[in-house]
Amino acid sequence: MRCLEMSRLRSAMLKAKRAEVEMVETATPKRKRTKTAVKEEESTNASSPSTHHTFHDPADVVLLRSQLLDWYDKEKRELPWRTLAVTESDLNIRTYAVWVSEIMLQQTQVATVIDYYNKWMKRWPTVQDLAATTLEEVNQMWAGLGYYSRGKRLHEGAQKVVSELEGQMPRTVDSLLKQLPGVGRYTAAAVGSIALGQVTGAVDGNLIRVLCRLRAIGADSTSPAVTQALWSLANTLVDPERPGDFNQAMMELGARVCSPKGPQCSQCPIRSHCHSFRKVHVKQEKNCRKLLGKQDRKPSMPPDIEDCMNSGTCPLCPSEPWDDELGVQNFPRKPAKKPPRVERTLTCVVIRPGERGEGEFLLTQRPSKGLLAGLWEFPSLLLEEKSSEMKQKRALCAQISEILGTHLTESLLQYVGEVVHIFSHIHQTYMVHSVCVKDADTHTQTEKVQWLSRSALQEAAVSTGVKKIVKLYDSVDAEKEQTSKDGKRQKHAATKNDKKPQASKKPKLSAADGGSRQLSLSSFFNTVKQEA
Repeated sequence: MRCLEMSRLRSAMLKAKRAEVEMVETATPKRKRTKTAVKEEESTNASSPSTHHTFHDPADVVLLRSQLLDWYDKEKRELPWRTLAVTESDLNIRTYAVWVSEIMLQQTQVATVIDYYNKWMKRWPTVQDLAATTLEEVNQMWAGLGYYSRGKRLHEGAQKVVSELEGQMPRTVDSLLKQLPGVGRYTAAAVGSIALGQVTGAVDGNLIRVLCRLRAIGADSTSPAVTQALWSLANTLVDPERPGDFNQAMMELGARVCSPKGPQCSQCPIRSHCHSFRKVHVKQEKNCRKLLGKQDRKPSMPPDIEDCMNSGTCPLCPSEPWDDELGVQNFPRKPAKKPPRVERTLTCVVIRPGERGEGEFLLTQRPSKGLLAGLWEFPSLLLEEKSSEMKQKRALCAQISEILGTHLTESLLQYVGEVVHIFSHIHQTYMVHSVCVKDADTHTQTEKVQWLSRSALQEAAVSTGVKKIVKLYDSVDAEKEQTSKDGKRQKHAATKNDKKPQASKKPKLSAADGGSRQLSLSSFFNTVKQEA
């Protein structure tokens, strides 16, 4: 009885709302639309996404949420930032901790981030701790993680929170987006949902792939139409009771099941909702019928129920034909990547004797902006195509001479080898040379120049490329040392042999070989004939 009353009340409210809308529409005089307006509306309708790419049944959405979260509760990985997000009662620390994890996870694998995250949170457990440290210490902690501007932005953000926001982390998605440097739409949504419980979808690379496959979205995933559709889908699907868990479950699914290559569709908890999965089965059934000679002979086939009805004009459908070999990997279709820029850099390992007999390396600091901002490196010079290598070696020597306050010539540089290091957009080759200098001429130490021992270098804020160069230098140096030792041994052995000369023993020859005389080829065959 009570349900019936509620139903009647809801029906009455809907009728009243419709009546109110009709009254407004009647009261507002209708203006005649221009031809241009009509054309624009027709164009918009023609290019609007089909319902094939959305979830139009609320029951499907509820079921998908339940299936995904049940799977996540059983299969999720225990990660330090997830544990902290659940166990930390202090909202400020929780928001800070999730923010740090999301910045670290940008374009970096989970397995790589775990160790860095644990060390970071142990050293700077609060936003105040991070704000009080130096950028040099942040860079040192970040060394090897890549995309170094991320650490710098975290540091800048922490200082802003302390100095401008009274030490309080932003409390909404919108304020996270506006107030923290380096925080984009996804990061703000992820932190907002996971740390603050805000009901919002969060679209990262994993989500793009999962959603595109779920709703058969095959257009360029970076296009405005696809971006808008994906965010709309994410906001439709997110569970209002567990928004943070739902977003993490979608990310987990994309990372472990719905992967870029070799997706494990049989293990997917939401495959019953996946248009791509269904499409693969439809295609497989058609191919089987063709192979078995059971092809439908009707003159006209009805449209495939698994395809978008507006595929000719839909901005979310792929422009390229379906590829049977790709299967669900037909979605999404990514634009071809631009090839990385090729660069060659002349670099020199400058080394001097250290206090404890250990060699010390000369390092210079990179500019505060741009690639590898603020990190330390060996004196380097970007090679220019039009300039000769000798001329550029001379320029590098001049640069080192200016730093040291002494004079070096290019003839002193010893070639070590080449090191290749791939950045996201640069294919870098380091042409490595080395030079040893006297301690008396190398007392230079400024804010931008320092001498570091081998152990200190490993702990310093240096890039992976620099560590590769050190490894190459060590291996070549070890080879030279071994060669030198071997040469001394051989010389020593030769001296001993000179003292006691011995007649060289010749191998004994058989009778067939003509005794002690070596046979010619013709004699050999004659001998064989005689024996036969």
